Amino acid sequence: MSGNIAEKLISCRRELHAYPELSNQEFATTEKITRWLQDAGIRMLPLGLKTGVVAEIGRQKAPLIALRADIDALPIEELSGVPFSSRHEGVMHACGHDVHTSVMLGAALLLKAREATLPGAVRILFQPAEENFNGACHLIDAGALENVSAVFGMHNAPELPVGTFATRRGAFYAHIDRFQITVTGKGAHAAKPEQGIDTIVTASQIVNALQTLPSRNFSSLESLVVSVTRIQGGNTWNVLPQTVELEGTVRTHNVKVRERVPDILTRVIDGVASAMGAEARLAWYPGPPAVVNTPFWADFSQRVAADAGYQVQEAELQMGGEDFSLYLQQVPGTFVSIGSASEFGLHHPRFNPSEQAIYPAAAYFARLADEALSALLLAQTAAPAESMG
Repeated sequence: MSGNIAEKLISCRRELHAYPELSNQEFATTEKITRWLQDAGIRMLPLGLKTGVVAEIGRQKAPLIALRADIDALPIEELSGVPFSSRHEGVMHACGHDVHTSVMLGAALLLKAREATLPGAVRILFQPAEENFNGACHLIDAGALENVSAVFGMHNAPELPVGTFATRRGAFYAHIDRFQITVTGKGAHAAKPEQGIDTIVTASQIVNALQTLPSRNFSSLESLVVSVTRIQGGNTWNVLPQTVELEGTVRTHNVKVRERVPDILTRVIDGVASAMGAEARLAWYPGPPAVVNTPFWADFSQRVAADAGYQVQEAELQMGGEDFSLYLQQVPGTFVSIGSASEFGLHHPRFNPSEQAIYPAAAYFARLADEALSALLLAQTAAPAESMG
């Protein structure tokens, strides 16, 4: 049976990989997932989602836990060279959400096979729009977490070998915030820069000055990354542009550090712009908060992983972000890393995770769900609920 399911999951993963869809456009992906679940006799919840699927397996009564997979792709042209490469130009599953979806589909199939003996129910969230950080909100607003006592999710980790598992208590993934800085000066002929206020030079100095935020404005013991990822200004080679726009991201784990960053960033850019005779305006866009794992469930997930044969590691802090954090603000749970052994990392056009990671992860999450339900059932009569959340 395991061999048949493993082959099916790889086939499903390749189908998803060949036809990726961007955030909130996962219509065909939703249809595929729905069909695979229906073929297995798994019931879907009628939550009125535009894209995405929520399925449920097991007894209708409590306890109830949730497993989450994300289903969207990225606007990246694939260069992996695999036979099932993306058929959609400029779109690729470069983050491995096709793997995540296949893993949780496998968990659903395995749980369905022992549905009659489950000590509760398992809700599987196939979430859209993780890459633009609004998919979790859609599912929460639709009621996907209603009556859920614990939630679990994963991300494949290309830097870890297949068969490796990692998570940690408390903060794991970072707060994600985006900023835009508009620098305004005075346009001029490139041959006569003294007649203008050079926004290109001002913007360049702002980029350099921003690197002093983590090194000179906060403790070196704090995790803080400031990255400028886009600079746009001018439209010809011999004119100093009137404006230049910078865009980037700030990643943190400490809430107090996160709260201070916009004010300090404003002070820095205002100071540099003023010195150059220009003006700078900051637009700040808060993103999802940090992923903060519940200690009980982090330890629980590690124990189950060890019992399942994984090499268990203590995960390092990650500067990447995940809107799974929004689920953890609603209910206890944990987010974990599963080794996928890709030479190229996440969001790279040659990213190619090992498919050998899929079935063991599916079996792990089915086992985790079963044991978590048993633990919750026991806690109702033998232990205080607070210990789990």
